[in-house]
Amino acid sequence: MRELVALALHQELAEYLSLEEISSLLETPKSVQHGDVAFPTFALAKVLRKAPQMIAQELAEKINPENFEKIEVVGPYLNFFLDKKKVSAKTLALVCKEQEKYGDATIGLGKNVPIDMSSPNIAKPISMGHLRSTVIGNSLANILAKLGYTPIRINHLGDWGTQFGKLIVAYKKWGDEEAVKKAPIQELLRLYVDFHERAETDSSLEDEGRLWFKKLEDGDQEALHLWKWFREESLKEFQHIYDMLEITFDSFNGEAFFNDKMDEVIDLLEEKHLLKTDRGAEIVDLTDYNLNPALIRKSDGATLYMTRDLAAAFYRKREYNFDQSLYVVGNEQSIHFKQLKAVIKELGFEWYQDIHHIPFGLITKDGKKLSTRKGKIVLLEEVLNEAVASAKEQIQEKNPTLENKELVAHQVGTGAVVFHDLKNDRLNNFDFTLEEVVRFEGETGPYVQYTHARCASILRKTEWTVSTIDLNQSFALNDEDSWEVVKLIQAFPSTVLKAAEKYEPSVIAKHAIQLAQTFNKYYAHVKILTDDAEKQARLVLVYAVKTLLKEDLRLLGVQAPEEM
Repeated sequence: MRELVALALHQELAEYLSLEEISSLLETPKSVQHGDVAFPTFALAKVLRKAPQMIAQELAEKINPENFEKIEVVGPYLNFFLDKKKVSAKTLALVCKEQEKYGDATIGLGKNVPIDMSSPNIAKPISMGHLRSTVIGNSLANILAKLGYTPIRINHLGDWGTQFGKLIVAYKKWGDEEAVKKAPIQELLRLYVDFHERAETDSSLEDEGRLWFKKLEDGDQEALHLWKWFREESLKEFQHIYDMLEITFDSFNGEAFFNDKMDEVIDLLEEKHLLKTDRGAEIVDLTDYNLNPALIRKSDGATLYMTRDLAAAFYRKREYNFDQSLYVVGNEQSIHFKQLKAVIKELGFEWYQDIHHIPFGLITKDGKKLSTRKGKIVLLEEVLNEAVASAKEQIQEKNPTLENKELVAHQVGTGAVVFHDLKNDRLNNFDFTLEEVVRFEGETGPYVQYTHARCASILRKTEWTVSTIDLNQSFALNDEDSWEVVKLIQAFPSTVLKAAEKYEPSVIAKHAIQLAQTFNKYYAHVKILTDDAEKQARLVLVYAVKTLLKEDLRLLGVQAPEEM
C-alpha cells in the first residue's frame, strides 16, 4: 500500500524528493477514519516556500486518483484511502499464486549467516534460562532463510573452562559412579552446586578446581576421560529437549573444539604488538574504545572465553565466509562482544563490522533471576511437559473427539512456550507463568493456532482447495472488516523484512496476533459461507489468512495444527 502511495506522490514530487525519501515520510494513521496511508507535507515547506496546508491541498488536486477511492486533505496531511476492490483482488490472487512462498525474497543471495545460539554448559541441565537464546536464534534462522540467506545454526557448547576443573574435583571428592550413570545430569548438577556451597567456607577448593582445569588443558588422561564422559551424557539429554522443540543444529562445535586453534590468534596479536602484560596476565588494551582490557591469557597460562571466542570468529570467517555472524547471547554479555569486535578491528580485519551481538532480556520466576550456581533452576523439560499436559486438558474439554490428541497437545503446549517467549520484544525481561502461557484466549500461541484451525475447518466444510482456483477471476472485496484483514495480509512481506532488519522475531509474533484478532472480528461480523457473488473471494481470504498464520508460526518455530 505504501508503495502505491509513494509512486503516486513521486510522479508529482520527483524534482524535490526521491522515492525512498517519500516512502520514509509515509505514516499509518491511528484511526481508519483517516485513511490507509498518510503523507505529511512539512518536509516540502522550506523548498516550496509555502505553508504545509497549501502544499497538501495543491498535491491532492494533482495526484493521479488511480488505485485510490479518495484523497483527503486534513491540515498539512494528505490521507490516502486505497481502492479496496483493486488492492484486495491483487493481494489475494498473489497469495493464491505464491502460497507459503508469499513474502519470500532473494536479498540474501544465498550468503552464509552463522548463528551462535542455545549453547548450554555441559554437565548441567537445559533450564528455562536457555530457552531464549535457543528459540530466538532458531526463529532468526527461519526468517533469514525466507529472505534468501543460508543460516548456519551453531550450538557453541560450554564444554570447556574452569567449571570443569571444579566439577572434576567435586566428582573425585564426593561423587559416585553409579549415581552419575543412573541420572547423569541431575547428579552432576548436585555435585556442581555442592562444590560452590563448600567453597564458600573452603577457599582451597577453588585452587584445586583451577589446577584440574589446567590438567585438562594439558591433556591429562584422567581429566580428559571424565570430561568426555560428562560431555557425552549431557548431549544425550540436550538432544531430547531439542527434539521436543523440533530444533536442529548444523554444528555442535563448542569451546573445546577451539583449543588447538587459539595459537593462531595469539600469534596474530603478538605479530601486531597488541599483547601486553598486566600483573602476569596477557591482555589487549582497549582504552581507545572506552572498554576494559580484553584478557587473552591468565598468569598461569590458562586461556579464557575471549581467546576461544576470537579463535571461533576466525574459524567461522574462514569456514563460512559469512555475510553476517550473529551471537544470540544474553544482554549481560554485551561488553564481551564489544571487546571481541574491538580486538578484531585492532588486528586490522574489516569483517568485525559483520559481527552482531543479538542481546535479550531475562526470564524471571516470581520476579527473581534463575541461577544454576545456587541450585535455583527451572528445568525446561519440566516446563514443556507441564505445558503439554495443560494443553491436553483444555483440548479434552473443548474437543474430546479430536484425533491425534497427543500430537496436537504436544504442538500446542510446546508452541505456547516458544510463542510466549518470542512475542516479547527480545530486550525486555519477562516473568514466566505457565497458566498465562497456555491459554486459548488472549495474545497467546494457542489463540493463533486455534484461529488457524478455524480457517482450516471453514475450508474443509466447503471442500475448497487452492488448486481449483482460477487466478484470472476477481477476488475483490469491499467491506471494512475484510479490508482490515487484507491490509495485514499485504503487510506480511514488509513485516518479514522488518523482523530481519531488527533481528526481532516479536515483529512476526505481533503480526500473527493482530492477523488472528482481525480475522476473528471478520468471522464474527460476516457470513463467509453465504452463497453470493463474493463467496469465492471470502474463501480465498480465509485461505490467505490460514496460509499466513501458518507461515508466521513456522517462522517462529511453532507448529500449526489443522484441528484443535
